Amino acid sequence: MLDYVALWIDHHEGRIFKVGTEGLHSEVVKAHPRPKHGRRIRQTDHAEGDVHFFGDVATALADADEILVVGPGTAKLQFMRWIHQHRPKVEAKVVSVESADHPSDGQMFAYAKKYFHTDEQPA
Repeated sequence: MLDYVALWIDHHEGRIFKVGTEGLHSEVVKAHPRPKHGRRIRQTDHAEGDVHFFGDVATALADADEILVVGPGTAKLQFMRWIHQHRPKVEAKVVSVESADHPSDGQMFAYAKKYFHTDEQPA
């Protein structure tokens, strides 16, 4: 059986939902705290500032066979650009990039199981 992963990502965290040989498993990768510069961080500032966060997420995805990337805003696209440049082996495993607001863990597991056509039950 393949190891499928649905990644929900925004600029604050990456929620990883694994559906595969070891059943269902989830983990959260938090973004690194940003130093305060006395100004509001623009959405575009995140693209350059998330390199460590994106690296941590990509490392957590390294063992997946297929990856579905979802999220509410631009972080999913910025992550895709980052892995294209820095982790092409992870990028090659991405089967789709889709928009999704803020689903619960149960909703993400259900979405991943439906997307990947698996019958796994939570452990």
